[in-house]
Amino acid sequence: MPFKQLSQMAPGESSATIRARVIAARKRQEVRYDSFKGVYCNAQMTERMIHQFCEPDEASLSMLRMAMERLHLSARAYNRILKVARTIADLEGSENIQSHHIAEAIGYRNLDRGDWAERGF
Repeated sequence: MPFKQLSQMAPGESSATIRARVIAARKRQEVRYDSFKGVYCNAQMTERMIHQFCEPDEASLSMLRMAMERLHLSARAYNRILKVARTIADLEGSENIQSHHIAEAIGYRNLDRGDWAERGF
């Protein structure tokens, strides 16, 4: 997006609105993990829980497969992407993870890689 368009964009959500979405997402997570001792949020999910609560649909799985191959990501990165996608879906109020949640999580993962500064980003 050209800078001129970015600089003319309307302001985003207020802090109060974002706070309310975060509180609602955390509540969804509390309810979801109520029967799991010591688990209160998506970051604490075990691998078994990831398979239970983060199962991607076919389009998401295809996107994830392509990212894994192109970015040479590990199994650990795969699990982290799914956890982040689950959180993005929770913030949106979505029961299921959708492909745009996976895409956003992959984007964050790509930025999280240590070599982004060397690549000129």
